[in-house]
Amino acid sequence: MKIDKLSLDGKKTPIEIKDEIFSSKINESLISQVIYKTNANYKGRRAKTKQKNEIIGSTSKIYAQKGTGNARHASRKAPIFVGGGVAHGPKGQTKHKIRKLNKNEKKIGVASLLTKKIKLNDLLIFNDFSKEIKKTKEIFSLLNKFHAKNSIMILDKSSRNNILKATRNIPNVKCTDVNHFSAFDIIKYKKIIFTETSIKELEKRYT
Repeated sequence: MKIDKLSLDGKKTPIEIKDEIFSSKINESLISQVIYKTNANYKGRRAKTKQKNEIIGSTSKIYAQKGTGNARHASRKAPIFVGGGVAHGPKGQTKHKIRKLNKNEKKIGVASLLTKKIKLNDLLIFNDFSKEIKKTKEIFSLLNKFHAKNSIMILDKSSRNNILKATRNIPNVKCTDVNHFSAFDIIKYKKIIFTETSIKELEKRYT
């Protein structure tokens, strides 16, 4: 199929892209599975609180068992005291089920999502960014011009290096390459932006 490639000043030039990726059958069930598995595998289990046996301090009894009129206590490390251990708190990284996402699932899921983006006119292809752009204002005005203030830019290595610094401070904009994006990124951002080179790299990777 053919799609318009845009220059930075808005001029359109038709280029050929592969139907296998950009005009495929949309599999909603598979998309749902891919998103679910991707998100499940991102989950971390890093929160950690100290248990009673991990607190550093004296283990001696804080006062006599009887005769004081107070409740019976052992050491200051008990969870009821300030500075003591935490009862039933998170225990750090724990084993959780890794949901396998095979290559074919990923390929068909990404193809389905990109096809949806084309049908919604939310996929843009730019000329390669051949010159370095240092000003955030320039990139912001470019994205604003094409109604892409909420977008993921999937670029070739050279283009990414030329505009990466200028995109860092723009909210709701992610700059990456064809090796480091997921189906979740395509769902998260409204517009998907490729360069001419990166779209060819994507075709090689997914066909």
